[in-house]
Amino acid sequence: MLQLICLPCVLLIRQTLLKQKAKSRYCYCFGYSYCYCYCYCCRCRCHCHCRCHCRCHCRCHCRCHCRCHCRCLPLPLPCLPLPLPLPLPLPVLLLLLLLLIVLLLLLLPLPLPPPLPLPLPLPLLLLLLLLIVLLLLLLLPLLLLLLVLLLLLLLLLIRLLLLLLLLLLLLLLLLLLLLLLLLLMLLLLLLILLLILLLLLLLLLLLLLLLLLIIIILLLLLFQLLLAILHNLFLNVSFC
Repeated sequence: MLQLICLPCVLLIRQTLLKQKAKSRYCYCFGYSYCYCYCYCCRCRCHCHCRCHCRCHCRCHCRCHCRCHCRCLPLPLPCLPLPLPLPLPLPVLLLLLLLLIVLLLLLLPLPLPPPLPLPLPLPLLLLLLLLIVLLLLLLLPLLLLLLVLLLLLLLLLIRLLLLLLLLLLLLLLLLLLLLLLLLLMLLLLLLILLLILLLLLLLLLLLLLLLLLIIIILLLLLFQLLLAILHNLFLNVSFC
């Protein structure tokens, strides 16, 4: 009874999606996943509902399909050409994230006890589950990218800290070099002052030597004068 209901819908959706395969690969993947989940959940939960729909709508169109597929599961999924996660651009991911947030805000405040029926129909719930799964699969690379970006930021911060430390070390080295230069300048000044003092001492010594020479010359002149005076006296005495 399940296949009497699901097979026409699945075949119709499959034909339409095969026609639109060249236009949109995402619709192709999403439609097949929706048909598969819908058939599986209808098989698990909707036996009575399938019987009433079978009597009303699917007497003529579904008998031929029922003979062929009465012992089979729903149509298997084809080989999906799309890798997971789907390479969607960033604006589409942001829109899907906003849609998920809105759906969660709409669904979470509603208290849903188990015995009560669900406020939303089963296809919408399956669509929401598929959207959540796809968004989680799409958000995984974003989370990985965020982690990579955080690691890169940490590496950049570490590099910046290392550069700052190197700059501080360079500044300290420059300060040390400046201090050494100042010390050298002070030493040079002290040496120059010592040289100047030595030159002054030499000049003083030269002056003292000159004074001694002058005094010696004066004494010699006085001694010659005394000798001349004494010689004159002796000459005068001898004439007398």
